[in-house]
Amino acid sequence: MPTARIDLFGIQIDAVSLDETLGVIRDWVQASDTCRYVVTPNLDHVVQLRANQSLQAAYHNASLVLADGWPLVVGSRLFAKPLPERVAGSDLIPAILGSAEEWGGLRVFLLGGMPGVAERATERVHKRYPKVEIVGCHAPPLGFEHVAAENQRIIDLVAESGPDVVVVGLGAPKQELWLAEHHLQLACPVAIAAGATIDFLAGEQIRAPRWMQKCHLEWMFRLLQDPRRLTGRYFRDAVALPGLLWREREATRHCLAKNRQRSVDS
Repeated sequence: MPTARIDLFGIQIDAVSLDETLGVIRDWVQASDTCRYVVTPNLDHVVQLRANQSLQAAYHNASLVLADGWPLVVGSRLFAKPLPERVAGSDLIPAILGSAEEWGGLRVFLLGGMPGVAERATERVHKRYPKVEIVGCHAPPLGFEHVAAENQRIIDLVAESGPDVVVVGLGAPKQELWLAEHHLQLACPVAIAAGATIDFLAGEQIRAPRWMQKCHLEWMFRLLQDPRRLTGRYFRDAVALPGLLWREREATRHCLAKNRQRSVDS
């Protein structure tokens, strides 16, 4: 299913709901012709994108770009090109697993997490989603992306297990850069850059209570859980946000002025 994309903060984001995303991924799984990869940008990714051309290319070449962060959804509405909702990787993966029965079963490969985490996630997934088969999992060593043999090992593991979906939890921007470079070598229909989702599936990390998610406060819950890792990141993103909004405002004004001039000229 073709999707509409909006230009926001220097990237193109698919204007789709979670249900529409599930429909797209189901069609890809059924088509099973080539591997398409999905990225889920949040505000921190947008900040990183400005100084990372390889990451910009990875986002440009992704088959689906889903707004994981509420600042992106709110920003889209401020500039009159609204995204329908936030589609977080940590919501998308459980929704895909929950659709397995309707889809006639689902084969999944888990790539990422610390040693043993994906195995614990496998046990929990089998109990909760009986129509999902975790056909393989792998926690690559630190720095694997720079070692050709390690990259080939992952490609071979995926080929041997034959999954429908590969869930990639290597952290940003590593997971996006790795998928951009290697997705065409993966023998699966869909690969999803899903951040900490494998940790959530394993119970290593806990999602914020539903009321905090609805109030857009999940970031606060995560900060309280892991202040050492996230304080600096959130501070950097908060400092960068006014500049992002200003540049988007100016880009929107420039685009509107060009459209008005075209109308006058025609």
